[in-house]
Amino acid sequence: MQKNQLNQRYNDDLTPELKKWLCASGSLTQQLTDLAHGAFSVKPISERYRQMSRIDSQWMKMPAAHIAWVRESLLYGCEAQPWVQAKSIFPILSLQKKARIFKHIGKQPIGRFLFQRTTPQCERRIIRLNEGWTRQSCYTWHGCKFIVQETFLPSFEAYLQHHRI
Repeated sequence: MQKNQLNQRYNDDLTPELKKWLCASGSLTQQLTDLAHGAFSVKPISERYRQMSRIDSQWMKMPAAHIAWVRESLLYGCEAQPWVQAKSIFPILSLQKKARIFKHIGKQPIGRFLFQRTTPQCERRIIRLNEGWTRQSCYTWHGCKFIVQETFLPSFEAYLQHHRI
């Protein structure tokens, strides 16, 4: 089950093509791979422990000072420019369970593991950041809660418009 929240203030700025991507359920990894005719790669930018923001900890119902493993990466399709800027936030409590595998996946996409033989519960927020339209998904997967944030970059929007997708 997935719930989507779209900030209505920005709704007029959102193209129907991009709205479809922001609200899509399932694996973004698979969807981007399909769009790019099999081309897909992940470039990790940083991985580190960090205190969770107040907003993220409230969303996941975690203590305010909770520490999380944060992974930031760029997702590429069939072009030289990245399509998506991703950030994943794994609270320490989730890393002590099955989600510990996400700390060691390197250049592999999270979606490859997250959607393998399962459909995790997902609550989603859609917001506009300086970098572009963003979907924030709070997943519950095998009893573990974590956030995956995906910002669709201008290069992805240009690809959609150019290919009329």
